[in-house]
Amino acid sequence: MSDAVSGFGSWRWVLHAEDGSDVVVEGYDDSFASQADAESWIGEVYPDLLDRGVVAGTLTDGEREVYRMSLES
Repeated sequence: MSDAVSGFGSWRWVLHAEDGSDVVVEGYDDSFASQADAESWIGEVYPDLLDRGVVAGTLTDGEREVYRMSLES
């Protein structure tokens, strides 16, 4: 369980399909303790995410959108 009050788990990726809709990928924990952890995770799993129809992700810190990036080359 994330504890956004203490900062743990406040970093998350919102994943997007080609049509712009949000995608929930089963089997992945989507909360991270830091921006670096979140960025490392997406760098490791993006090939699998592409296979599952995810083409972009938006990194968030709590309610704040940090940035959006494409997973396609």
